[in-house]
Amino acid sequence: MAATAALREIRDEAKDRPVFPPPSLTARPIDRAAWIAAFHHVRDETERRAAPLSPEDQQVQSMADASPTKWHRAHTTWFFEQFLLRDHMPGYVLYDERLHYLFNSYYVAAGPRQPRILRGLITRPTTAEVAAYRTHVDRAVGALLAEAATEALATLLPILEIGLYHEQQHQELLVTDILHAFAQNPLGPAYDEAWRFPRPQGTPGSVPLPSGVTQIGHAGEGFSFDNESPRHDALIQGGAIDRSLVTNADWLAFMADGGYARPELWLSDGWLAVQAEGWDAPGYWRHGEDGWASMTLAGIRPIDPSLPVTHVSYYEADAYARWAGRDLPTEFEWEVAARDGHLPDAFGLVWQWTRSAYTAYPGYRPVDGALGEYNGKFMSNQFVLRGSSVATPGGHARTGYRNFFYPHQRWQFTGLRLSDARA
Repeated sequence: MAATAALREIRDEAKDRPVFPPPSLTARPIDRAAWIAAFHHVRDETERRAAPLSPEDQQVQSMADASPTKWHRAHTTWFFEQFLLRDHMPGYVLYDERLHYLFNSYYVAAGPRQPRILRGLITRPTTAEVAAYRTHVDRAVGALLAEAATEALATLLPILEIGLYHEQQHQELLVTDILHAFAQNPLGPAYDEAWRFPRPQGTPGSVPLPSGVTQIGHAGEGFSFDNESPRHDALIQGGAIDRSLVTNADWLAFMADGGYARPELWLSDGWLAVQAEGWDAPGYWRHGEDGWASMTLAGIRPIDPSLPVTHVSYYEADAYARWAGRDLPTEFEWEVAARDGHLPDAFGLVWQWTRSAYTAYPGYRPVDGALGEYNGKFMSNQFVLRGSSVATPGGHARTGYRNFFYPHQRWQFTGLRLSDARA
């Protein structure tokens, strides 16, 4: 049977199944159709997110931390070509070897790369040519998965799996990066005029955190990134954690009490950031004749006091907690509370800052090869966020997930909840 016909038959077989997350790698027999469906589902979602954007929108790079939409689409394609097709598909010829310099991100072992800050200068290939590159790689990956011997899938599927979750990370970045770009435009363009922030479900009050030693980290079932392992003992001091997230109304009270003008509330580096950046409100907030408004994915909208505050840095979250006489939870406190079902808004609204530095779990070792550069080499000078946001793709979030950003960054959908640490 020709590869295209085999692939079509396999995709039809999986048409009515849930497509993400894919099956466990330990599941037997291997559900080839489900893996192929998951691959195409993820790849299609990237294109769906890019669809509202013009070629001009997809070219812009508004700051060094962000990347153009076109670059995200090409880089995720490079990932599959570099790590899956190049080494594991006999006879595969690279679509265009020059693209590997343009669309490698930070994998030193995979070769040289375009400096991150210059990604917006890559006007060629065009968005249409990037689409052709994606189509070529999609067909090749589909054929590889359809034709590979069952025993070969044991090698292919772990690479495919990390590639899928990697692309989902870039789907979130695609949205947050274009929001930052649109926020620089005086016209305040909308990514999606119908977009609305979901309503929070948390209720007032807090839940106790039991003190003692507990197991933290990946338990061995389902996907995880390497920074979520190994599972290990962690000490919880006890105390309490809020069921609800800090809201815009809460933040307005902080601002009204001079929160951005009181150096005693701020870490030293945070206070320097306030002064250097001129912060007097969360990211994307602006004050006009009708009060505070914010740049959102639907364009400029009035601040809704009942919604969770978002686009705040770690420095701001820490200052707010100090102003409130409270704490930010550790990532372990957050994980225990979420695992026990006590955090209704743990997922799907904002990533939540913790006061935990992003470091390795005891006994952590990165995987061999270029993929070992995925997480481990960034374990310095950053803080852990837990949960997921409105921009996180479906099926991506999980309790043990460790997101991480530098303490000054706030272009992501980042917010906070408070806790009370036991002395």
